[in-house]
Amino acid sequence: MEDQKTIGIRDLQEQLSRTFDFSIERRQEPSYYYMRTDFIHFGFEGKRVGTETYYLTLRCDPASLSDKGLDTYTCGAFGLKIGAAQPVSIVALKAWQYKFNMFANGEKAEPVFGVPHEVFEGLQDSVGRELPPDIRYAIYNNFIDFHALNDSFSRPMFGRGVERLSHVGERIIHSAAYAAAPVSLGSVVRPGSVFHNGEVSLELKGVSSVDGSVCALIGYDSGESTFEMTMASADGPDKSTVGGARYKGDLYIELETGWVSKATLDESVVTESSLVGGKEKEKQFTARNLMLRMISQEDFRKEPHEICLASESEK
Repeated sequence: MEDQKTIGIRDLQEQLSRTFDFSIERRQEPSYYYMRTDFIHFGFEGKRVGTETYYLTLRCDPASLSDKGLDTYTCGAFGLKIGAAQPVSIVALKAWQYKFNMFANGEKAEPVFGVPHEVFEGLQDSVGRELPPDIRYAIYNNFIDFHALNDSFSRPMFGRGVERLSHVGERIIHSAAYAAAPVSLGSVVRPGSVFHNGEVSLELKGVSSVDGSVCALIGYDSGESTFEMTMASADGPDKSTVGGARYKGDLYIELETGWVSKATLDESVVTESSLVGGKEKEKQFTARNLMLRMISQEDFRKEPHEICLASESEK
């Protein structure tokens, strides 16, 4: 007679052998998110040379509820912490709205994912300091990262995305593989700057649970990626940077609603920079860690760095 342990393992095997369907539409309801991104910069001698932390809250109102033809996103608040300084907020982004367009790729004057560039010009923090170009670009890139994880990797892509996964252990090459994405940003990053994806892949690892919701656990990997960008200077020559990067992480997609409940990202970046026309090279290694979580409407009303402090035990 089989014991309960054997029966339990067999039942689990049957559940994990089921067919998953990621082609379904998300449940049409507002959702609220919090995202924290940590940058740790190292010189090539191995010493830490700087850190930044970015905090973001976003609300999504699906197109069917917003009557605007596209999903509408509202930034609850945006926070920034540089080094050991106290967190500051970016006032211009509080309650800022935009329409998300999954298939806007930065061509024909249409910004990537529909995220407008104008608001990132001349950004200041809450104490009135104008932010340098590299910080302004990183703030903008928080929104691009969010949509890459919450939308590009986790929603159907007409047969070229997550909907091709149906069984635990399957791995597919995503439609973003080997694509070149423009990273220009108004007067901050010059036109012609581009990020080249490597072999972007998705893997259905299994199932998990987040805040009591059963989720599919999907791993993603960018493959070996490269980029080149020219960043504007506030008071001198532009800076030209070339580099290589690889990022990977996990997506937790709620099986009942289709929404991303949690996502992680870990990235390693190696860069070589020089002033345009100059000969001196600056080499740097950056480690980047990101955590995205679905939150309650009540938490959405908080300052984002306060949400971080409340969930510090999760890190």
